[in-house]
Amino acid sequence: MVLKWFDTAAVDAFADAMVKMFVSRFPASEFSVGGKKQEARFRKVQATLAQELTGFRRKHPLNIYKKARLANRFKWALKEAGYPESFIDEVAYELATLSAIPD
Repeated sequence: MVLKWFDTAAVDAFADAMVKMFVSRFPASEFSVGGKKQEARFRKVQATLAQELTGFRRKHPLNIYKKARLANRFKWALKEAGYPESFIDEVAYELATLSAIPD
């Protein structure tokens, strides 16, 4: 029972899939372009991310460790993809906040 608390295989797979979706729809190379078009695209990706997270949380209850693991894995993947630090912190914080909202 205790070991299941630390089992993050599903969380890791979900985080990897969400990073892949995020990077493909809102690449770091286009981040600096700015403008209303990029912001609208980011908002769509953000909404999709929130929707996917809500669905994932219904199937996989997240304890505090798994919530932190999800946000941290997402954050490091965005760093590796080349996004600006302030943007990464904002997105990771939002992800952590969304994962903590009770159903």
